[in-house]
Amino acid sequence: MTNTLNKLGKFNGIDGPLLLIIADGVGVAPHGPANAVALANTPTLDKLAVSDWYTELKAHGTAVGLPSDDDMGNSEVGHNALGAGRIFAQGAKLVNAAIADGSVFESAVWQAACEKTLAGGTLHLLGLHSDGNVHSHNDHMYALLKQAAQRGIKRARLHLLLDGRDVPPRSALDYIDTTETVLEKINQQFHADYRIASGGGRMRITMDRYQADWDMVKRGYDCHVHGVGRAFDTARQAVETLYQETDKGDQYLEPFVIHDTSKPDAIGKIVDGDCVVLYNFRGDRAIQISQAFESVEFDKFDRGQHPNTFFAGMLQYDGDLKVPGHYLVDPPRIDRTMGEFLCATGLRSFAISETQKYGHVTFFWNGNRSGYVDEKLETYVEIPSDNIEFDQAPAMKAREITDKTIELLETGKFQWGRLNFANGDMVGHTGNVEAAITAMEVVDECVEKLIKVVHELNGAVIYTADHGNADIMFTDKDGVRSPKTSHTLNPVPLAISFAQAPAELALTPPDNAGLVNVAATVINLLGYQAPDDYQPSLLSVK
Repeated sequence: MTNTLNKLGKFNGIDGPLLLIIADGVGVAPHGPANAVALANTPTLDKLAVSDWYTELKAHGTAVGLPSDDDMGNSEVGHNALGAGRIFAQGAKLVNAAIADGSVFESAVWQAACEKTLAGGTLHLLGLHSDGNVHSHNDHMYALLKQAAQRGIKRARLHLLLDGRDVPPRSALDYIDTTETVLEKINQQFHADYRIASGGGRMRITMDRYQADWDMVKRGYDCHVHGVGRAFDTARQAVETLYQETDKGDQYLEPFVIHDTSKPDAIGKIVDGDCVVLYNFRGDRAIQISQAFESVEFDKFDRGQHPNTFFAGMLQYDGDLKVPGHYLVDPPRIDRTMGEFLCATGLRSFAISETQKYGHVTFFWNGNRSGYVDEKLETYVEIPSDNIEFDQAPAMKAREITDKTIELLETGKFQWGRLNFANGDMVGHTGNVEAAITAMEVVDECVEKLIKVVHELNGAVIYTADHGNADIMFTDKDGVRSPKTSHTLNPVPLAISFAQAPAELALTPPDNAGLVNVAATVINLLGYQAPDDYQPSLLSVK
């Protein structure tokens, strides 16, 4: 099957370049004190929202391949959907199915992990500790623990990354109490020794992405492997103590280790012969720690006495780099992406973002594929992110992205391009309303500049988002305001701004339109028919 596209016939495409802007984490919600998107002074975005070329798209749940409509969207599945043009079962859904039908426990990797542990080692489970269902779900961890116990594994240790980002900011104790109850039942039923061994906030240890901060990974590695961190008798004691010392949420708590009360040593160091399973299913924040465990040639930091372990991930987080080499559940196989079709047709494009979202407009956009689809036709640009808390600099790198995008557009070499402004999501995750308002105002400023340039080039801009976040910054229950740092279930905007709207086109979104409908829309605007199996375009040709 050829991947080249056929011309539309009745519409030859816009005359100038097409620019797709993804405002990460910017959903549509009712106006109110928690809605930083609506509170911000955004005249450009406001104008787009009342134009004839405006609609709203589903960006969560089954519309993007997640198990149910109670599941919030995220940047990874959102960009998968934008680039694929079709709905694919995503991480949580794949893992749920594999656990439900037992295939994960029949896999060769799980069997090998159990056999190696039974030979005399300890089973270590590492992952994000919550039911946020964005990177992980505790039910998956519990299923692994119970199956390990049934296989006869007597010793297991948990290394828990506190969330406070995809779930309420200070919810760690509830999750820890539930996990301790599960461990107690397993220990009693199977006469086993399963315990929590280490932990820390997800934005302090282990879960860096896009190689933005290897020191974060080192802190996690040293904590989990070598027992480096503040010592406590229990995980509950650790979190309660840290809560007393800071007003920050779970995601920023410092690393801790659990020591045996009978001797001053960490109870969960990882040593030769042990087995480590990373139970996160989402890839971006799992790749680097996987490399730290399994890479032979590793030079990102000094691992000290690096143990010889059997390491496995819940999924393979990067199919091209083969990270990790062992994994329990096959990731979604996303083929025939928009990028493949447009490259096969000979169109030149660019993709640009700062480090925090660079992989989203490249790796995830291309169906979980590293590198270029066609290096001769594509240009990828990464603007390095700053390693600071994002509410301290809510502009992030939006202005630098804008300047570079204008430079690329004005070369005249590209038929289309895509960019991601990370501000709404990354600042939204901090729970700081004022910072999120500033972030949105910077995005508005940048969108205005980009629209002006694209119009001068006789092109068009599509403005949309991948999921909500900054649209609900806190919840208010009985007069008590609690920061909401997780994504929302709200729809996202989609607006098209033309230098001159084509008379041949009309905006006619299908019922229940979602992010997957954007791919066919882009292809139509470039003057081509979308593939037959793509979800329909938001446009119709008169």
